[in-house]
Amino acid sequence: MQCIRLNVDCADVCTATGSVATRRSGSNEAVIRAMLEACATACRLCGEECENHAKMHDHCRICAEACRNCEEACRKAMQTMSH
Repeated sequence: MQCIRLNVDCADVCTATGSVATRRSGSNEAVIRAMLEACATACRLCGEECENHAKMHDHCRICAEACRNCEEACRKAMQTMSH
């Protein structure tokens, strides 16, 4: 059950982060940075959990890989933002 909870939470955080980060009206860097950090954390936790099942289930292996990629993308995006 924890795996499914982390999957759903991660998906919700990723969706919200994408919506906030790609909005084309104005800028709110403090909120975007916070969202990217939350997204990276959610992806890290979800990826770690899915990695535990990756050898048994292909969908968990794919999920873990996607989570690692998204976490990395969030961290790179934060690096491009001014402080």
